[in-house]
Amino acid sequence: MDTLTSSVLALVREAAERAILPRYRSLQAHEVSAKAPDDVVTIADHDSEAILANGLARLLPDATIVGEEAASLNPALLKRLGDALCWIIDPLDGTNNFARSEPPFGILVALAEAGETIAGWIYDPLTGRFCHSTRGQGAFVDGERIWSLGSGQEKPVVALSLALADPRYAPRMQALLEPRTSLVGIPRCAAEQYPRIALGQNDIAFVNRTFAWDHAAGALFLNEAGGRVARYDGAPYRVDDDKVGLLVAATPALWEWMSELLRPPEA
Repeated sequence: MDTLTSSVLALVREAAERAILPRYRSLQAHEVSAKAPDDVVTIADHDSEAILANGLARLLPDATIVGEEAASLNPALLKRLGDALCWIIDPLDGTNNFARSEPPFGILVALAEAGETIAGWIYDPLTGRFCHSTRGQGAFVDGERIWSLGSGQEKPVVALSLALADPRYAPRMQALLEPRTSLVGIPRCAAEQYPRIALGQNDIAFVNRTFAWDHAAGALFLNEAGGRVARYDGAPYRVDDDKVGLLVAATPALWEWMSELLRPPEA
């Protein structure tokens, strides 16, 4: 494990032990507030982000820091995602689950260079599972290199919430997918979804909102494991664009199969 990854691991463990786990299943009403429709933020999010931001600033003093909660308060920070070096923090991914005293939830940290993710780290505070990747160097879980091969099921396992899908397309998606795939629910936690696909539990997932703090680390991790994460048109994911939607698949072949299946019929 390289020095930077060892340092990030120490930081995410500290954030989990000091800010997150002591509040798990013990949040008080005043420690949870509405952030957006169907979205909340907790004291654990804010405290975890402070710990991570302070520690990451010491590791690379010249890097910009864009944390989810800081960007929520100051959206102008989003313009800094394309800086020469930028730390991207999701201090508590899966906050809605956490606030309901349910797993999964996790911590996501990524490092981007001019809009392209060059390293990412995913930590599960409950199990201690630590996923990390560096561009061009593979994907690792708890220090062991892994390869994404898919579930091996006859029908690919697709994680999808039709309730969150665009209502213009949801009926067509359901009609196309139900006979050909095994549909399962989404974890509402990118820190869990990407490992599920890389480790063969799920094969495919659809993403509508693609905030950098949710997907920078996971997209690199799965791509480095041999899967494919890309925009619906095949363009690579960048943290500094404002496009919508990602198709996430355990293998490039599964990505191409799903892309072709969902391709609109020609007029």
